Amino acid sequence: MADKTVTITDNETGRRADMPVRQGTHGSDVIDIRSLQSDLGYFTYDPGYGTSGSCQSDITFIDGERGILLYRGYPIEQLAEHGSFLEVARLLIHGDLPNKRELEEFDEAITRHTMVNESLRIFFNGFHYDAHPMAMLTGVVGSLSAFYHDAMDITDPESRLLSAHRIIAKMPTIAGASFKHMVGEPFVHPLNRLSYTGNLLNMLFARPSEDYAINPVAERALDQLLILHADHEQNASTSTVRLAGSTGTNPFAAISAGCAALWGPAHGGANEAVLNMLSEIGSVEQVPKYIEKAKDKNDPFRLMGFGHRVYKNYDPRATIIRKTCHELLDELGVGNDPQLELAIRLEEIALADDYFVERKLYPNVDFYSGIIYRALGIPKEFFTVLFAIGRTPGWIAQWMEMLSDPEQRIGRPRQLYTGPARRDYIPLHRRG
Repeated sequence: MADKTVTITDNETGRRADMPVRQGTHGSDVIDIRSLQSDLGYFTYDPGYGTSGSCQSDITFIDGERGILLYRGYPIEQLAEHGSFLEVARLLIHGDLPNKRELEEFDEAITRHTMVNESLRIFFNGFHYDAHPMAMLTGVVGSLSAFYHDAMDITDPESRLLSAHRIIAKMPTIAGASFKHMVGEPFVHPLNRLSYTGNLLNMLFARPSEDYAINPVAERALDQLLILHADHEQNASTSTVRLAGSTGTNPFAAISAGCAALWGPAHGGANEAVLNMLSEIGSVEQVPKYIEKAKDKNDPFRLMGFGHRVYKNYDPRATIIRKTCHELLDELGVGNDPQLELAIRLEEIALADDYFVERKLYPNVDFYSGIIYRALGIPKEFFTVLFAIGRTPGWIAQWMEMLSDPEQRIGRPRQLYTGPARRDYIPLHRRG
């Protein structure tokens, strides 16, 4: 707590309240308004909580103006270039980069829990053949609480850690089963000899009828995407996990709530919107026309995957994944894919256009992740499932941090009521 305060004055009554200012390691200071209602009789009004701090956290820092993203103080550029997804997952949960022994132990703990109960696999038979994969993921993750009763005591740190290992380990297995159910193929069991991301690719694309060779460039590209999605401060899905977790619910229910929030097209569905946009544009020849439409304020068309609500500069995650995206396209030889060719041409034109450069409307991580998923042969309706796998360690870390925070309380936002004033009940026979 800093010595600095901010005085709020009620100009009608003259009453004043001194609000303490709290300072973090980086970023803007925040005014602690918890005594505002008792001191002055007011609550604050902040739709979407865009200017409100709901918690204090040691996990992730974002500076949108300068294009900075830090996990536990480490720049995302360094982690994505040099680290692995499991290394980053352990960093988020435990707070520091692991040494060799600690990473091996974490890897072994995750590998030990990749299998799911066979009764849980039968659960997929209840889904219709064309069920959305996010519906399956959300439902099955929530149902894990019906199978793993031994570590449901959220007040016990060891139980919390065991649940964390289970959720991170089983997300790719559940995702793989969802994918196979969607395409009508047999489920593929996890293989302990494969890496976390290699195992995910194998469960997505292996078939009993033929061998599947994991392309190391594809494996690295997907691993980087998982790292880039691992956490992003107090976004909608993370805040949902914290809000659900604040009630004392079990971790599987809290993560399932995060999946449901991520499913929304304004959140996790942004990379799917990129491919929908490319389908609308149709061909490379149409790009100049749609570039002009995007510049026209009266035209409803928008370039999806360009610019970012948080990053007012270049999305630091896009800087990393752009290079990997082009390497993957070269490796897979998919240059003859019309939609991918269109995406690359759109990128070239937009990056050279003064209108977009002046407004810093650069391609963001959703633009490149959509292209990578397309190149890997993943259907667009499955994109958000992969996003959820990447975000799971962040959700878990935030949930665990919240439970250990002495200031933690059940979430209970206030409102500005604008409905009818008090009125009396009128008997039915007297109503007109």
